[in-house]
Amino acid sequence: MKSLKPITRIAVAVVALALICTYFVPLWQILMWAPQYPEGLEMKIWHNTLSGEVRTISALNHYIGMRTIEVGMFPEFGYIQYIIGFLIGFGLITAVVNKRVMLISFLMFILATGLGALIDFYIWGYDYGHNLNPEAPIKIEGMSYQPPLIGTKQLLNFTAFSGPDIGGWIFIVSAGVLIGFLIYEWKKNK
Repeated sequence: MKSLKPITRIAVAVVALALICTYFVPLWQILMWAPQYPEGLEMKIWHNTLSGEVRTISALNHYIGMRTIEVGMFPEFGYIQYIIGFLIGFGLITAVVNKRVMLISFLMFILATGLGALIDFYIWGYDYGHNLNPEAPIKIEGMSYQPPLIGTKQLLNFTAFSGPDIGGWIFIVSAGVLIGFLIYEWKKNK
């Protein structure tokens, strides 16, 4: 098993420690604009809670039959902190163990976490936007209101945006740094 270069070990430790920040910043954001809300409405998704104009968004969504958004509808909030903790610990162990296979494993765990989060968010969004209350005050036949997974989408008179917030960008940059150092390791060992 090949050992890592000292600079790579330092980078891995820095990446692992940077993930600690994701406990203190939002991971994801959903922003909405409409003529009656030109300043926009925002909802921030943290590792364990929601913030922003969640009540206002829920009240508006009620008119088209969506459920009330509340922390309790996300069982993920009960275990995301442990996944982040595992990633931090595994990253630090990778820096100590000093083996390329550990670097590859650390990168795979981060990528799998990101992919799993996107799949989970898509499934939640699909359910939330398609399973509407048939007694809703506003009904448009055949219309669903699934929020965008990533990017912008028009939902009636609202433009909705969904994308990474500070914590999400920390994960993305961390994966990019690990990919860069993995490529560096392969080139240096040729």
